Amino acid sequence: MILDAFETIVAEEAAKIPEKFLKRLKNVAFVVEEEPGGELLEEMEIPEGETLLGVFEGANLGEQGAGPWEMPGRIVVFKNPTEEEAEETGASVREVVRDTLWHEVAHYLGMDEHEVTRAEERRETGKKKNDDKNEND
Repeated sequence: MILDAFETIVAEEAAKIPEKFLKRLKNVAFVVEEEPGGELLEEMEIPEGETLLGVFEGANLGEQGAGPWEMPGRIVVFKNPTEEEAEETGASVREVVRDTLWHEVAHYLGMDEHEVTRAEERRETGKKKNDDKNEND
């Protein structure tokens, strides 16, 4: 997939973030990069042979200051690992981007990895219940 098309998917999925979360996203940019750098993988203690789909960089919502000197945070989605994940799992690139954005927005809102995992499990359970309900209608 060409970079422009991938960036469009990221922008479209970011625009779908529910308003109750979107209105809390202050001073944060959504960015696309091809791959996470080796230094980032090392810093985050990602085992060799594994990679990142995305990352939140910066001060989370609870840590942000109020001054104009505050650097914007970044939610980065990595294109190549996202495409590889989609191919390996059978999910669409759009689905992987959506899940990655939710994950990184949760970090921005101040959730640690354990809390994010629990929230993702609740979100997935809710999604399955909704899918089951729609099938029975």
